[in-house]
Order: sequence, then C-alpha cells, then structure tokens
Amino acid sequence: MTRRNEQIRAREVRVIDDQGEQLGIMSRNAAIDLAKERGYDLVEVAANAEPPVCKIMDYGKFKFEQSKKKQEAKRNATVVQIKEIKVRPKTDEHDYQTKLKHIRRFLEDGDRCKVTVFFRGREIVHKDRGQIILERVVEDTRDIAKVEQPPSAEGRTLQMLLVPLPKK
Repeated sequence: MTRRNEQIRAREVRVIDDQGEQLGIMSRNAAIDLAKERGYDLVEVAANAEPPVCKIMDYGKFKFEQSKKKQEAKRNATVVQIKEIKVRPKTDEHDYQTKLKHIRRFLEDGDRCKVTVFFRGREIVHKDRGQIILERVVEDTRDIAKVEQPPSAEGRTLQMLLVPLPKK
C-alpha cells in the first residue's frame, strides 16, 4: 500500500517535486506543506530507502496510471493452459489420428498438452503398449513440440507432458 501525506511515518524524507527534480531531505511536515501549497499530495514511492523517498504528485492521477499499467500488463500476458488428451492402449488408427490432430492444434495455439494413456482392467499388464503410443505421439509431433515431462506411470495411467517449441 502506498502511503501519502499524514500516513507517512518517517520524520525526514527525501523529496522529489512534481517536475522530477530532487529537493533534498526535509522534514515530513515541511514536505507535506510544500505539496499542499502546490495543490498536490506527498506520496511515498520508496518506503525502504533511508530516508524514504517521497514525490509531490497528484495522487488520484498516480493511482489511475498504476491501474492502467496493471490492466495493460494483464492484457499482454499470455495465458498458457494445459490441455489433456486421453487415449487407451487399444485406440484405433482413425481415433489416434483424430487425437493427434487435436494435440497438434493445442500445441500450435501455444498450449501445453498432457497425453494420458489410461488402462482398464487387465490392460495394465500391457504398459509397453501405452509406452509405444506415447513414443509415437512424440515422433508425430517432433516438428512442433518437445517432451517436458517424460512418460511416467501413476496408478492406472501413463502420462507425459508436451510443450510447444519456441517460435522463431
């Protein structure tokens, strides 16, 4: 939280005026009087400095600009999701191609893709078939993705995580 005017606790502060010029170290009350004389607020911008750095500025405008910067940063941030594709050891060729198409689309959109092979009943004794499917997925997506998390068994599933290659 940003302190301003009487909320500032330090007795002495380093003051920067509204034009950006340093006015030096002065008492808190003198700095507040100077700020009010100019029609602005005294805002603590570096509380951990010794003495704290305060700036004479329009606090409302400062808050507005901070919220605008925050919104802009949020807008520019890319949201990376983890998409999951589930296959079984007995997945047929056409279904495999459909799932592969989905995986490629997710990776091209910049999302991560978790590929899970789940085993039902006695299929668990054929973990090697699941391993073969995952290796095939890695081979088929080699041009656009790399393996971030290699295949690992967890309960009745075998899973790995693919991430898109950085774009050039």
